[in-house]
Amino acid sequence: MNRSLLFLTVLVIATCGLIYELIVGTLASYLLGDSITQFSTVIGVYLFALGIGAWLSGFIDKGVPTRFVEIELAVALTGGISAPFLFATFSSGASFRVALYGMVTVIGTLVGLEIPLLLRIMKDQLEFKDLVSRVLTFDYLGALFASLLFPIVLVPKLGLVRTSLAFGLLNGLVGLWSTYLLESVLPSPTRLRLKAVLVSVVLLVGLAMGGQMTDLLEEQLYNDEVVHAQSTPYQRIVVTRGHRGFSLFLNGNLQFAAIDEYRYHEALVMPAMRAAGSVKRVLILGGGDGLAAREVLRFPEVESVTLVDLDPAMTKLAVDYGELAALNRRSLEDPKVRVINDDALRFLDETTERFDVAIIDFPDPNNFSLGKLYTTKFYGMVKRHLTEGGVAVIQSTSPLFARKSFWCIDETVRAAGFATRPYHVWVPSFGEWGYVLASTSSMEPRRPLPEGLAFISETSLPTLFVFPPDMDRVPSEVNKLNNQVLVHTYEDEWRRWN
Repeated sequence: MNRSLLFLTVLVIATCGLIYELIVGTLASYLLGDSITQFSTVIGVYLFALGIGAWLSGFIDKGVPTRFVEIELAVALTGGISAPFLFATFSSGASFRVALYGMVTVIGTLVGLEIPLLLRIMKDQLEFKDLVSRVLTFDYLGALFASLLFPIVLVPKLGLVRTSLAFGLLNGLVGLWSTYLLESVLPSPTRLRLKAVLVSVVLLVGLAMGGQMTDLLEEQLYNDEVVHAQSTPYQRIVVTRGHRGFSLFLNGNLQFAAIDEYRYHEALVMPAMRAAGSVKRVLILGGGDGLAAREVLRFPEVESVTLVDLDPAMTKLAVDYGELAALNRRSLEDPKVRVINDDALRFLDETTERFDVAIIDFPDPNNFSLGKLYTTKFYGMVKRHLTEGGVAVIQSTSPLFARKSFWCIDETVRAAGFATRPYHVWVPSFGEWGYVLASTSSMEPRRPLPEGLAFISETSLPTLFVFPPDMDRVPSEVNKLNNQVLVHTYEDEWRRWN
């Protein structure tokens, strides 16, 4: 047996095992939200399953090399189909969480069997202390390699389905390779090679069809035809088209539908622009689709718009995707607009600029990375970058479906030193939706509405600030960076409606 190649096998095994874990955790966070909870539970179950596998390895007394290769092939097949299987399960309406944790348990148990069996195969090659130290070193190196490769290369370039199939194929080839490394101790290497070839061929065919498979599985997740889909280091962007026009989804969550987005964006922008002392310098945080910028540019007094969106793929899509560029009236190409692809919190921390209006258009706080952008710390930073008489507006989820979450955002903005005027609007694609208008000075109207609006008018605007009893203020906590109560509240409330 070639020891160097066996240690390389350990490296590949460790890399593949962690990749499967990351795939399942990422997929769970895409489909279920709350990435902290999903990754925490997936990692916990996976580590527990590794322990089960290590324990079960003690019951394998005969044919250890053969069992090792067979387990390697089982990992290849199970891990390789993990992403398409879980996507299909979610789409079919079956018990997704049962399938999710069942898959994690199976993969973890099989991976947990591998290293103990390999140690036993190699026990005559090295002294025990050297054997353990080297095997574990390569095991941990594989984990590091996987953790770097996954977010930087695999998800953006291959996506989850093709990544799982590609690493399943790699595992299958390692199984085939192992039949040659261990040939001297295998009673039936030819039979195992045939199994390895069969598994590898199945996964290779799956990988070759990975693009079509991803399209098919995503079609089942959405009501309409998927016409554009891409994975970025930050999110999964999907555009669908149906009889009502096209819609944009980020990580499976609807961001807008072309048929009624004007209601959302007019309501987001107009009250703040109308109430600000000046509208010469406008800051948009989020809003990479260019639709909020479109509304801002209706005001001729605007001299500059700074749009800060984390994902360059989103702002590029807003320029390059014809239907979206037409919908936003090519706002991101306007000479008044400056696009900055950066984390909003980091931008506010580093810039010295001040703005007359700040429009905060982030996705809902369904995970902790978004939740930090709904905290007293963040709103305090926004406040420091407003001019005297400046106004901010925050999209604040639904006051009907997530009532406590909505008023938690309002309380948090108040705790940051703002006076607030919450309001709401009906958007058919979303339902009842809410916003918080914030300033340290008057928020009374200072300028007329621009012409050409489809929804907001001088008579309808005041009605948005009236809340019926089922959406009116309820006691809520302040969302701080060290507790992020909003994320937990949001998850609890929306779970009732899903």
